[in-house]
Amino acid sequence: MNLSDYVLELKGITKIFPGVKALDHVQFQLKPGEIHALMGENGAGKSTFIKVITGVHQAEEGEMYLDGKKVSFRGPRDAQAAGIAAVYQHPTSYPDLSVTENIFMNHERVKGGFMQWKEMNRLAQDYLDQLDADFESTAEMGTLSVAQQQMVEIAKAVSTCAKIVILDEPTAALTANESEKLYKIVEKLRDDGVSVIFISHRFEDMYRLASRVTVFRDSQYIGTYQVDEISNAQLIKHMVGREISDMYPKEKVEVGEDMLRVENFSRLGYFKDVSFHVRAGEIVGLTGLVGAGRTEVVEAICGITGYKDGRVFVEGKEVRIKNPTDSKNLGLVLLPEDRQKTGLIMSWGLGRNVTLPIYDRLSKRGFTDENRERTLAKEVLEGVDTKAVSIFDAASTLSGGNQQKVVVAKALAQDNMKVVIMDEPTKGVDVGAKSEIYGIMSKLAKQGYAIIMVSSEMPEILGMCDRIYVMCKGRITGELPVDQASQEKILELAMEKESGGREV
Repeated sequence: MNLSDYVLELKGITKIFPGVKALDHVQFQLKPGEIHALMGENGAGKSTFIKVITGVHQAEEGEMYLDGKKVSFRGPRDAQAAGIAAVYQHPTSYPDLSVTENIFMNHERVKGGFMQWKEMNRLAQDYLDQLDADFESTAEMGTLSVAQQQMVEIAKAVSTCAKIVILDEPTAALTANESEKLYKIVEKLRDDGVSVIFISHRFEDMYRLASRVTVFRDSQYIGTYQVDEISNAQLIKHMVGREISDMYPKEKVEVGEDMLRVENFSRLGYFKDVSFHVRAGEIVGLTGLVGAGRTEVVEAICGITGYKDGRVFVEGKEVRIKNPTDSKNLGLVLLPEDRQKTGLIMSWGLGRNVTLPIYDRLSKRGFTDENRERTLAKEVLEGVDTKAVSIFDAASTLSGGNQQKVVVAKALAQDNMKVVIMDEPTKGVDVGAKSEIYGIMSKLAKQGYAIIMVSSEMPEILGMCDRIYVMCKGRITGELPVDQASQEKILELAMEKESGGREV
């Protein structure tokens, strides 16, 4: 292919930060009207690479071409003017402004010194209509869901007449239905002649959308492959540098007595007559479609929210959990779905995050035994193989997989832990980190902990669990031993039409 046959090409791109080579002579080619996946583990260099393309960072070495012509961007405005737009995983929106104001931010329509609001509202609505949006251009941004906010970001890209759109982990926080709607929007962009770079950890995104995939590993370019010619196993090997022969390292463990039993658990409007149990050494899955009530059930068990009816037993003894402190004292630990918002204090160091739940144990007469605190934090963080320079690193500096390990370490620091409830433990982490988290779960089960895994990902439910409970519309619709379970059976139990449409 000639240079002019690519809408975007990068050669030998190198980016160096103090003490770190974030990109090491990487390359990339994007064809006109192509959806091209970019994959790699966290820390592979994908985000830095995107920031070079969009003018946020300037490379120390290498060349970039648009339509065969060499370009150099001094900042994001240059990239935008050249027809490049990026939509990030966490929408960079202004929640108190309208959708129209967000769409036209930094390229407002002005005539005679006055904002042309009528024209901008009309144009914004046109862009939203093209994307089949179910909200108005006059809506306040902060009232929209994450999926709707991402749609606004895509509309913003369309409004700038972008010919290249970069989507950074756009499905990470979306339901299956929302992801499917996003897929159709991306396909429409492609059909309209827009070239798309789609960054994702999810193989289903790549297989559903992309024609080619480029892999980065350890800041280096590994290769570009035709999606229909590369297997899952080959792709994983390229991404992590090794074969993950046993993605789900579930060991056979002899289970013990009931550690947690819930009977006829109900909360008006959220869940009804939920009953299940988990035994020592057992991994039990709680699955179903997003919105089935799984998170609401485990939050009520742990005292984060309340419940109206039902009974809870810990080690055979009936208990009444009124708040999270009661839950912690009984040995029930919840690893929340949103680790950044409710699992960690992102600006704090790793060590202080780990010891936060046991701070009273480390204090005497108002003073903290800092040596003991550091020793304990270091020990549990190393126990789950957290990759960080020191325990003083801020949680915000770690990859998603390592942040999840810190949340696990935080639970392990509590010496009375009996039941570990993991809500979407691998959400937003790469394939290598997923395998490591599964290994930690298997190790905990072998040590006698009872584990409840709340997950929407059926492969990990089938790969890691001993028994599976399926929820739909706030009710348990089935219990399956893993050797009798399949994706088809789980889906059948999870779909509303199969549950008779019962409301909570």
